[in-house]
Amino acid sequence: MDSPSERSDAEHAGDGFRTPQHLSPAVAASLRRYWRTNVKLMAALLALWAAVGLGCGVLFADALNRFRIGGYPAGFWFAQQGSIIVFVLIILVYALALNKLDERHHEEIETLKRSAAEDAR
Repeated sequence: MDSPSERSDAEHAGDGFRTPQHLSPAVAASLRRYWRTNVKLMAALLALWAAVGLGCGVLFADALNRFRIGGYPAGFWFAQQGSIIVFVLIILVYALALNKLDERHHEEIETLKRSAAEDAR
């Protein structure tokens, strides 16, 4: 658990994300949006991985075994190869999506910095 001094160094917005107090409210809100989007993306991709890995490879294996992929039963194929391939594709999707999210967040922070500099003049 955080010590009281650590808790006083961070603002807790009630959404589970901590932001340093020295940041402006607009930047802090931007950081919370960034992390909220990141966590939602991770949760969705992990749910997809669990559905493919557990669902196709174990729970639905008997139903999938009626079909063949490369000469092997589909349930076996998903358990042995499919979930690994899907995992690699999920990593690719996460990397590409996070690159776009990082770019958008960077542009938003730069806009906020320019706005703050103009307001200071």
